[in-house]
Amino acid sequence: MKLLTVNFLTCAVKVCKSSAASFPLHFRDAEVEQREMDYNPTFLSNILPRLEWDAIVTVAAELGFTNVPATKPDGNTETEEEQQVMRGLHTLLLETEVVEGKMVCGNCGHEYKIKEGIANFLLPNHLGTSREVVSSKP
Repeated sequence: MKLLTVNFLTCAVKVCKSSAASFPLHFRDAEVEQREMDYNPTFLSNILPRLEWDAIVTVAAELGFTNVPATKPDGNTETEEEQQVMRGLHTLLLETEVVEGKMVCGNCGHEYKIKEGIANFLLPNHLGTSREVVSSKP
């Protein structure tokens, strides 16, 4: 799971929908890998406005990436320094993958396992939506 993906996920437990603590999900026992891919500054510039920057900084710090800028970059690449920041973001958001571990809700503590880079968001019945099951038997 790419680190970028976590910025668009929240806890799926019904009681967490209205809680600010359910975002971002926090990594636990995470095994991280770097997988190189082509640098795409246009994609980064277009995705930056959609990111919750505080969540990116929090999750990155939890995984040991402490060199993330405190404020969201504007996406410019005119100077050498701005280009370095954007390349660093590319590495963090697109090349960094959590392949094993868990994501944990800060509100309810529910754990979503990550196996082979895929998070399991299926909830047990007692945590899902409250639907009555109608039996066809009398």
